Amino acid sequence: MAQPLALTSGEPAGIGPDITLAAWLRRRELDLPPFYLLGDRAALAERAKALGLAVEFAEVRAEEAPAAFARALPVVTIGKAATAQPGKPDGTSADAALASIRQAVADVASGKASAVVTNPIAKNVLYRAGFRHPGHTEFLAELAARGGAAPQPVMMLWSPALAVVPVTIHVSVRDALAQLTTDLIVSTARIVVADMKARFGLAAPRLAIAGLNPHAGEDGTLGMEDVEIVAPAVEILRRDGIAARGPLPADTMFHAAARKTYDCALCMYHDQALIPIKTVAFEDAVNVTLGLPFIRTSPDHGTAFDIAGTGKANPSSLIAALRLAARMAAASC
Repeated sequence: MAQPLALTSGEPAGIGPDITLAAWLRRRELDLPPFYLLGDRAALAERAKALGLAVEFAEVRAEEAPAAFARALPVVTIGKAATAQPGKPDGTSADAALASIRQAVADVASGKASAVVTNPIAKNVLYRAGFRHPGHTEFLAELAARGGAAPQPVMMLWSPALAVVPVTIHVSVRDALAQLTTDLIVSTARIVVADMKARFGLAAPRLAIAGLNPHAGEDGTLGMEDVEIVAPAVEILRRDGIAARGPLPADTMFHAAARKTYDCALCMYHDQALIPIKTVAFEDAVNVTLGLPFIRTSPDHGTAFDIAGTGKANPSSLIAALRLAARMAAASC
């Protein structure tokens, strides 16, 4: 029997419990891969009761999850009880969320799980508890380091219609300009190509590389960054044998015909990448962390405190994240 997916609890007061329950209830209809939740069974059962959902739970060890999955939602206890109510994070939220992530990574490292799938966290809640990372992506890179040098994590947003990667991630536009270098573009692109070959089954991934400035700088008349930073990166990638084009005007990269010409778009900053994919695939986009020694996917949305516990949360992105994690794990075998 294949190894299960390790699903983190995310922020206990958010919609993570809601979409986890909803996904498991649709397991047969959608033929979902077996997964287990790392969290607090009592809190999850309380949420199911509040939502009026008839869900059976099985407290298991990770390796027992596949056998239990058909009849019950497998839960692996992490030893951090969560008391937060829907929409109201409390002092247990940060400890529970972080313990769940740490254990998921440990389970994949030890061979108990095939991939990590993360429910949404509330970064403001974690920051108040002393969390020092910009987000999930950077924290996972630290966990992957195991005391050594941390790998460069690359955030991809993937959907069947479009895949995008922001070269600079959770920083202000001002800081993104300061961080952007030819070397960063090249190293990011190489990681994307390696993982798309190894985990997405693409023999020769095609990259479309966006310019930083409007119209890719208009030959320097709208800024020299595309001439001095982006274009040299594209030339290096081509010399590597990578199918890379750019710098391309970002405003013409994302219509339907353009999307057929590449497998992934590399964008220079967060919103340049995320606005198009959230427009094209808001319900089923998946956050994928590339460059790690393990597979990690996540829904492409936040904790949605305003609808937690109401039954209004849509599990589509989590379902897509579970499916993609299983697909990537199978391709990596």
